[in-house]
Amino acid sequence: MPQITITARSGEKLVVDAEVNQTLMEVIRDSSIGEMDAICGGCCSCATCHIYVDPSFISKLPPVSEDEDILLDGSNHRKLEVSRLSCQIRISDALDGFALEIAPED
Repeated sequence: MPQITITARSGEKLVVDAEVNQTLMEVIRDSSIGEMDAICGGCCSCATCHIYVDPSFISKLPPVSEDEDILLDGSNHRKLEVSRLSCQIRISDALDGFALEIAPED
């Protein structure tokens, strides 16, 4: 079971177990941090699951889709290389040790 390190907006870090095929949004939402609104439930239509990905994992992720890119462009907090929507990233064994930071709310 892959382990994911989540850094909250407060700086608090939490290491959680994630099931393969869950989305990162589901993992974060189900953690005890409670900072992720995920209003659309993972439909890639709201960007309230914006995260910053540890740069060492960027190459292990699928490319940003056009819809995801458009939503991220609407954020005042986008960091071009590391911003992603957590609903668009599925957990795999290759993501064991994955680290992310929850982006500030817009």
